[in-house]
Amino acid sequence: TYIYRATFAIKLYTMRLERYKMNLKVIGNNVYSYDTLVAEIDGDKLYKVKWRVHGMSSSVTTTKHINYVAKELGLTIQDELKEYETL
Repeated sequence: TYIYRATFAIKLYTMRLERYKMNLKVIGNNVYSYDTLVAEIDGDKLYKVKWRVHGMSSSVTTTKHINYVAKELGLTIQDELKEYETL
C-alpha cells in the first residue's frame, strides 16, 4: 500500500498477527481493531488512542487486541491516551 503526498510516496507496512487475523491489524505505527484506530506505536511504547464507535469508548475485545499487540511486539502499554481530531 502506498500513500502519495506531494511528490513522494510513503510505503505503509501492514502486519497481520497470528491471533485475531480478521479483526486486528498493524499498519505502520497504527493499531486497528475492526478498522478503528485504537493504539499507536511510538518506539517501545504502545499508546491507547481515544475512540468512540456507536457510543462505546472501550470494549473487552479492544483491550484484548491492544494487550496482544503489546505482548507480541514487546511493547509497554502507556496509560495516557492520545487524542486525534476527526476531519
